[in-house]
Amino acid sequence: MEQLEKVEKLRQRANVSYEEAKEALEASAWDLLDAMVYLEKQGKVKPPSQESYTTNCDEQTQYVDVKEKVQEQEEEASRKTCQKLGHLFRIFIRKTRDNAFCVSRKGEEILRVPVIAMLILLLFFWQFLIPAAVIALFFDCRYSFKGKDDLEGMNRAMEKAGEFADKVKDEYEKL
Repeated sequence: MEQLEKVEKLRQRANVSYEEAKEALEASAWDLLDAMVYLEKQGKVKPPSQESYTTNCDEQTQYVDVKEKVQEQEEEASRKTCQKLGHLFRIFIRKTRDNAFCVSRKGEEILRVPVIAMLILLLFFWQFLIPAAVIALFFDCRYSFKGKDDLEGMNRAMEKAGEFADKVKDEYEKL
């Protein structure tokens, strides 16, 4: 590279005049790198910001152990699942505690049991309670749910069961 090209290159990179670039190159035996250092020492060029690079893993905090990260994510997912299950369980307990299963006959309420108690009874005595509930439908017993929550959907299903029992009873009487 000719001297003029070196002066031009240094002038552009260091943002100095031709005279300063030539002086720096002459002082550094026409070596571009040495000329840049010369200009930095004179304060005519800002030195680059301090940066360092290393391949040593111990000093770099941005890298984490993959096994630890996976384990941490699994524990967090497990905690979230447990929290969701706990929340659903609390809702279930509240709804079964605050609402009641009612049995009525000819408009008069015969029995009112908290839903939680009814579920526990069904859990242990389902072989007797389910047939008894179906038979009671044919003796004009009706089922409903009452309580704090909106139970219209459940009550409509109970009404349909009562209507079906009435239809079956009417068909039997026609025979």
